[in-house]
Amino acid sequence: MTKHYILHLDPNAEHPWDQCVLRNPMTGERPDLQNAIAQAVGSASGEYLIAVNIEVEVLESTTLPQSKPETRPLALWKTPVPLAN
Repeated sequence: MTKHYILHLDPNAEHPWDQCVLRNPMTGERPDLQNAIAQAVGSASGEYLIAVNIEVEVLESTTLPQSKPETRPLALWKTPVPLAN
């Protein structure tokens, strides 16, 4: 099953969740990968050990205008925030 998505990378985005965005090119919605995997497995209840292969082929690319001089690292995972006592 081949799905097409638009990946938008912007290390200068104001919010960490906007630095790496995957969207459906037709609807603009973020893909529900858990639901897609569940559909591939089937409808029987239970626990499954699965292997998921992700093969990425860049079909087209464009660059973003460099409007901001500073660069922030991509926040691809959540960073723990210490609680103040």
